[in-house]
Amino acid sequence: MRICTCLLVILLSFSEAVCLGQQSSRRQRTMETAGLMPVNNKALELSPEESANVHVYEQVNRSVVNITTRGGDDAIFFTPTRQGGGSGCVLTKAGHILTNHHVIDGASETNVTLYDGSSHAAKLVGTDPNNDLAVLRIDVPIETLQPVPWGDSDKLLVGVRVYALGNPFGMERTMTAGMVSSLGRTLQTDNGRLIRGVIQTDAAINPGNSGGPLLNRRGELVGITTAIVGRAGQSSGVGLAVPSNTARRVVEELVRYGRVVRPDCGIEAAVRTDHGLLVARLSEGGAAEKAGLRGPEIKTMRRGGFIFSAVDRSKADVITAVDGQQVRTVDELLTAVEAHRPSETAVFSILRDGRPMELSVFLLESRE
Repeated sequence: MRICTCLLVILLSFSEAVCLGQQSSRRQRTMETAGLMPVNNKALELSPEESANVHVYEQVNRSVVNITTRGGDDAIFFTPTRQGGGSGCVLTKAGHILTNHHVIDGASETNVTLYDGSSHAAKLVGTDPNNDLAVLRIDVPIETLQPVPWGDSDKLLVGVRVYALGNPFGMERTMTAGMVSSLGRTLQTDNGRLIRGVIQTDAAINPGNSGGPLLNRRGELVGITTAIVGRAGQSSGVGLAVPSNTARRVVEELVRYGRVVRPDCGIEAAVRTDHGLLVARLSEGGAAEKAGLRGPEIKTMRRGGFIFSAVDRSKADVITAVDGQQVRTVDELLTAVEAHRPSETAVFSILRDGRPMELSVFLLESRE
């Protein structure tokens, strides 16, 4: 009888253990579904928003790098060494790193620090000041690198959540979150060109974030943080990022050619007027000259025994549009031309002696 009682107790205990195990499994599944994640063997309740934040950080933080630069000493003028830095992200297993042009501009030495704390000398692959982008390369084992996945910046909408990762004030792999505040902004670069289609975000961006990735909720690269709008360079809720689709096109050409291959229309200078852009100077033998565009007429005159030249701008053509797109500034002219590839033809609408006409310009490859 005692043996039977013991067996019954054992069976009941085993049954309770099975039930408790099943209940624990059900609780675990319920926790996972509801966003309850075990952290350090403790259950931490996460909201869906927090779970998304954690997911993005865990997926991408190892792709973010810290970039430090040093400028050269000038032994003659005793110019002190310049130091700077910013952020970047790993693009390929071959060691390509994407950052801003202004982060590495003028640097004689550039070092990239990975998530594991290792620092590596970087070589410049190519740079594009017009879009404030640059590609570096480091030589490290492929297992050390975790590339960030590309996203489609054209699919962004005002109001969607985005995340900025970088090294503000040197504090590595810091993430801030916000939303897309606006799309289609323009940003003037140091060389005077305008980057179009820029993303505006209220995700906190501070000095040191430049060159870091802007990510969507799937952890995909949708922008490269490049500027802060505010006083003294401090974050004021207005940050700007170069769209990933622009960056991807630029990166492919920098990796392949070391520069961005752009078309050249052969117009060296133009003056803005009420009617359009007056051609001020043409490249000798350039695309525009070959197409028949006219610049100012230079007249040689003699007065009182002296010979001098005078420029008659009234004979110069006035460009009003390219491919039907109105151009009012030099930047708009270059943007319209650069929508083409070298060896393609652009149709210039002009005014010649006040009469409208069109000329087809066969674009050459820029040598800049």
